[in-house]
Amino acid sequence: MKIFNNIFLGKKILIYGLGKSGISSYKFLKNKSDVYLFDDNQKIKLKLKKKIIKLEQIQKINFDRIIISPGIDISNCKLSKFLKKNFKKIHTDLDVLFSFYNNESITITGTNGKSTTAKILHDALIDQKRDSRLIGNIGNPALSEKNITKKTIFVIEASSYQLDYSSVFRSKYAVILNITADHIERHKSLKNYVNAKFKLLKSQIRGSFAYVKKEDELITKKLNKNKYNSKIYRVQTSSINKKFNKITNKYFLSDGNKENLSFILKIAPRLKLNYKKLIKTINKFKGLDFRQQIIFDKKNLTIINDSKSTSFASSENILKNLNDAYWILGGIPKKGDKFKLSKIKCKNIKAYIFGSHHRKFIKILKNRLKIKNFENLQETLKVIFSAIISSLQSSIACRVSGLSHNPEIIASWPASILLAIAISPSRDSRSTVPISLRYNLTGSSVFSVPDFAEGDSSSLSSSLSESSESIISNPT
Repeated sequence: MKIFNNIFLGKKILIYGLGKSGISSYKFLKNKSDVYLFDDNQKIKLKLKKKIIKLEQIQKINFDRIIISPGIDISNCKLSKFLKKNFKKIHTDLDVLFSFYNNESITITGTNGKSTTAKILHDALIDQKRDSRLIGNIGNPALSEKNITKKTIFVIEASSYQLDYSSVFRSKYAVILNITADHIERHKSLKNYVNAKFKLLKSQIRGSFAYVKKEDELITKKLNKNKYNSKIYRVQTSSINKKFNKITNKYFLSDGNKENLSFILKIAPRLKLNYKKLIKTINKFKGLDFRQQIIFDKKNLTIINDSKSTSFASSENILKNLNDAYWILGGIPKKGDKFKLSKIKCKNIKAYIFGSHHRKFIKILKNRLKIKNFENLQETLKVIFSAIISSLQSSIACRVSGLSHNPEIIASWPASILLAIAISPSRDSRSTVPISLRYNLTGSSVFSVPDFAEGDSSSLSSSLSESSESIISNPT
């Protein structure tokens, strides 16, 4: 039984944007409707090129539905005027999914932590023999899944872009982890960004459940101004849940990942997940690529690649727990993004800034922490590794003399490729505090990191890992 009359069957449909979601939408609908394709890149090489229509043809066809890829900004694209004129016809692949499948779904959004939370929930469901599919902004495109049954559960990571353009999609379970200023260059204002996130709650009906961060100012303000049909749980993430005592995975030592776990533990009973099995899933979770990913962990040195981080807020969750932190910043500061750590919290943080936008970072961070400026990433890393060697030697000397000095060294940068370097506070690996090195990207724009291939987080991780191995083996 479908909640809606299917609005995509037997219709004249334009699919705009031929990335993964666009192509999967075409494959799903091609035998169900009359489908046309368009992409800003007219030179795109596809087997289905014959279905791609030209710009001048679009105005001549009266489309019933328009499915656009989330990455397309309707105010800044080749079909801008056409889309604004036909705004009520715009949909996403999530709308298509919901129209064809009346399955239970858990949709997770927020500024930080979406991917990690979605992946752990998916893993927990799989470990407990449930037919879970991880889709959306992570995993497979929504319409690429096969062999869907009534028992299939969709775990969806939804970005503000996806939610903003969705018009009929709704989810039984909605999660908003947190909201801080992000993607303002796309949404034009913080208000619009918040509204996009809250479309997830606005679309819910009675019998649905929503989980939101209790301590989040923007979320609280929005909830107080509006009424929603779902039962809302305000998840308190600041208090230490007693259940955390069973969690030994050091990946969850950072405040951000503790917050993610707070939501998972809150929603677990509603999903009828066995608690002991859930804890086993959490303890074996190794993290996602480029999201606080531990790529090196030997003796006194830990390296974490967190290249998917895109905001000061996510960096703060790690930095505030560190001592003697060396923080590398580069790339492009995002509009509306604010650094909120107090001067006291920053007393042990040294910021190493490089790149053409260093003045913007200095303006944001001045009078908060110690700042040094470098021309490029290579020069920055050379200084950082030199500091690591020096700190290792100092640490050894202190242990021999019986002193309590336990240095931590970090390299983290809010901007595109990242990586965190830290010296653990003791020889006990469980006491190592994850440190991240991040690199923020602005919107969908691409930033090239000097001396490294664009977006090549793996190469950077490998290079740093090899250098770290050398440092550990030959500290003198």
